[in-house]
Amino acid sequence: MASVVLHIKDSYYFEVPKALWPVRYSSKAEFPEVWVRLDPDFQLWDAERLYSHYAQLRSDAPPFAKLKGDYVSWKADHKHAGKPFDQFLVQHADAEWFGDYLARPDNAQVWQNAVRSARNVDEYKNVDPSRWSAEKIQAYNHHLSGKILIPQPFGGSLRNLYQRESGFCLSKFMVIELGVALILCLLFGWLARRVGRGDRPQGRLWNLLESFVVFIRDQVARPAIGHHDADRFVPLLLTLFFFILGCNLSGMLPWLGSPTASFSTTLGLAVVTFATVLGSGFAKLGFFGFFANMAPKIDLPWVISLPISLFVLVIEVASLCIRHGVLAIRLLANMVAGHIVLISIMMLAFSVQGAMSSHWTLTAVIAVVGSTLLSVLELFVAFLQAYIFTFLSALFIGSAIHHH
Repeated sequence: MASVVLHIKDSYYFEVPKALWPVRYSSKAEFPEVWVRLDPDFQLWDAERLYSHYAQLRSDAPPFAKLKGDYVSWKADHKHAGKPFDQFLVQHADAEWFGDYLARPDNAQVWQNAVRSARNVDEYKNVDPSRWSAEKIQAYNHHLSGKILIPQPFGGSLRNLYQRESGFCLSKFMVIELGVALILCLLFGWLARRVGRGDRPQGRLWNLLESFVVFIRDQVARPAIGHHDADRFVPLLLTLFFFILGCNLSGMLPWLGSPTASFSTTLGLAVVTFATVLGSGFAKLGFFGFFANMAPKIDLPWVISLPISLFVLVIEVASLCIRHGVLAIRLLANMVAGHIVLISIMMLAFSVQGAMSSHWTLTAVIAVVGSTLLSVLELFVAFLQAYIFTFLSALFIGSAIHHH
């Protein structure tokens, strides 16, 4: 079974049923680097090598046997599971002294070089190739089966399958977003070529796409922005709508996930709207005119009107930022909530209590029917949230380029 947080948690792999992607490594040298770095034996090997450098820095350093025991106990806490020895030193052993030492840039660079040298996975793979037992290799093969690791072509390094160590790393949601963007380019490039030739709309796909384009233009952009300025922003609004819709719908497909269930994605989309609001407002009203447009015109003596106008201006600027923050959170919350409820219903049929219950058949029927109905609701929500985000973006743009 796939991870229960598959659709709402970003990762650096795609998860499919184990039978579709079996892993049959025969030695530790064949395992991917990110997996070897999580192995307890490798981490102790790394710790022993790094300790020699640490002992050179401190003449009163505790014996390695004591630090090793403390390190193993520290990693036993789920909060520190899989963390390397250098993090243990920073957070636990001599934390105050070590923190002061690393605060100096030259020392920090020397230490990082020592960490990279000690944590040499290629060197570890060539040390005693038979060190891993057959049972460990079999267990690791079982865990990795069904996980399609994403290649990292830009030299990025992974700490684990969910966290980046350094550099730029491609995650599952990034790949899905690139796929959605590519599909949109192909679809609308095809549509633009035919419209540009003046052909008559023919076929279901052409009529479907054109109906969406006309709807966004006539029912979203023009009512919210105005007929005079709306058409300039229609391409942006169409891009937002279809990109969000594609990301939302990808969460309905097996073994993928919804990038809009990640705050980084929804925040990035909100930043695009925010930048458009500021850019269009400055272009239309000027820098000072944009902010002056937020302050109310009060027909009172300036001694009274000026403080009130400044106070309202501060509130309006804060409101401008908050509105776009809420724009990101609204989309995120709706996409995450649906997946969580769907996971909860599905898990009813697979829970230990449900499997042992005499009413397991009824539980399974409820779970299947409930999941089906909720999936239909999620399909509706995918379209609805794309529309709401696009419509609110149009409203914010319209309010920025018109005098109040």
